[in-house]
Amino acid sequence: MSDRQLLLGRIVGVFGVEGWVKLESWTEPRDGILKYRPWRLRQGGTEREVDKPQGRAQGKGLVARIPGIEDRDGAQALVGAEIWIDRERLPKARKGEWYWSDLEGLEVVTLEGVVLGKVSHLFATGANDVLVVHGERERLIPFTPGHAVGEVDLDARVIRVDWDPAF
Repeated sequence: MSDRQLLLGRIVGVFGVEGWVKLESWTEPRDGILKYRPWRLRQGGTEREVDKPQGRAQGKGLVARIPGIEDRDGAQALVGAEIWIDRERLPKARKGEWYWSDLEGLEVVTLEGVVLGKVSHLFATGANDVLVVHGERERLIPFTPGHAVGEVDLDARVIRVDWDPAF
């Protein structure tokens, strides 16, 4: 088990009477959650490892069957459980790409050396992703490598940005 774990989604409902559950996935693509193994289901202070969940697209959503869950009551008991994986299970990011979780906590510094704060989290807008930076105040900086984002140095835990500190 890794020290770093990532939250990929959660169980949000039941599907049918044979133990299937509905999933909310935060992976890209959405059905990517079905490719990672093992899952760690966390719910109410307990954790359970699931090696081989079955899953598929169902309408506009995703459904999965958890080994050992055979009926609707068993599935209902899992509603609300979070789906985690060990960070090491993710494939290595390609050059010029980063996992959001790897950017969280990095210090954000302007090209002139002004520290703006640390990345709290990111969110998608459709046009581009946005860094939410917490320092003396909150800043929203477009995550546009080669434009607002000059350099991401994971080893140094720094993101250098071409950004006016007054914004």
